[in-house]
Amino acid sequence: MNLYVLYLLFSHIAFLLALPFLLVSPKIRNGFLFRCGKLPRGWPGLQPGDVLWFHGASAGDLLALQPLINRVRRQRPGCKIVVTTVTDSGMKAAKEVIDGADVVGYAPFDLPWAVKRFVRAIGARVLVLECTEMWPTLIRMASKGGMRLVLVNGRFSPRRMAGYRFLYALIGSPLARFDALCMRDQSEAERAIELGADPERVRVVGNTKFDAAMLSREGREQKAASLSDSLGIEQGRMVLVAGSTHSGEHEAVLMVYKKLLEKYPGLKLIIAPRYLEQVSDVQRACNRMGLRCGLRSRGVEPGQVAILDTIGELRDAYGLASVVFVGGSLVRRGGHNLLEPAWCAKPVLFGPHTENCQEAVRLLQGRGGILVNDERHLLMVLERLLAEPAQLGHLGNLARTAVESGLGAVDACWEVIERFLGEAC
Repeated sequence: MNLYVLYLLFSHIAFLLALPFLLVSPKIRNGFLFRCGKLPRGWPGLQPGDVLWFHGASAGDLLALQPLINRVRRQRPGCKIVVTTVTDSGMKAAKEVIDGADVVGYAPFDLPWAVKRFVRAIGARVLVLECTEMWPTLIRMASKGGMRLVLVNGRFSPRRMAGYRFLYALIGSPLARFDALCMRDQSEAERAIELGADPERVRVVGNTKFDAAMLSREGREQKAASLSDSLGIEQGRMVLVAGSTHSGEHEAVLMVYKKLLEKYPGLKLIIAPRYLEQVSDVQRACNRMGLRCGLRSRGVEPGQVAILDTIGELRDAYGLASVVFVGGSLVRRGGHNLLEPAWCAKPVLFGPHTENCQEAVRLLQGRGGILVNDERHLLMVLERLLAEPAQLGHLGNLARTAVESGLGAVDACWEVIERFLGEAC
């Protein structure tokens, strides 16, 4: 029994209850009326039929789509590209980091009166959703509006499968509306089919983040040198980079770093909070621990801790690292992109909570990637690695080779998308 109408009812109730939060949340408060479907007159200003719509929730998701956007630009230069995102950091990345988009904007709230205006205004031939962006109303209305639906880097967390099954049993599976689902690995493909995807439309192609990591090498040396000067990092200085850290990890990394300074007083820490809203939390933690810190956006004085409070520079920071810790993994956030530092030929440390990046973990573990169980273990591993610079280089080369072995997902995804474009653009 399809109870999609109940989903709509609860969506509106949830929207009303969440309205105060939506209006003040530092992650999504901007563009509120736009997200409600109150679009600027004439937006996006593109001719219907020759448009591709790419959507990713945040900055990292959009970066994973960059290789596909590049492929469209090379193979179908007449096509117009619209990029939408959910978070403010995603919008900043779309404007400042993502190349090739004709128009960028926030995605609509998953409410029919908002989605309808987007679908009509954009008039895309193909809608490409990244990772887990399963918005039932958007998917339903885009499909009814004649858009072909493609999922790339498809992933469904095993921990959330019961919730997916319950919801989709009530409202009907949005996966059944997809024209193609490009999944990261076989287990993800099996979960997609279990949740209602047509087996004939499911393909295992890998992860475009491998290809996106490769893109980051372009112009890296010049950008890294510029960043090094800005952060006051002298040539030959050892650098620990902690990328995409969350609340609870900032403090752990800073505590580990403070202890490392006893053995390695010249060690520099570059820490990049996952959310810019938490930069002030990192500053306060540094002050409590007596660590001198500065913000990248304000010009960092030579010192101990550089806080990366900009969008799009983490990849360049990885190029400066002696060793990298990737956050979201010591706390229960599922982990973040391990591939970028690995492609930069750096040893990659990560915690036990890596549900979101299991493919990368399997690839890197024993090949330049090291699992650390907790703060104490992180300190122990870093002490050992920093004492052996030659080992750092060896592990970094292993990590780079591992990433190279995973390239190719973009080719498979593009083959699918191009088929749906037909003779357009």
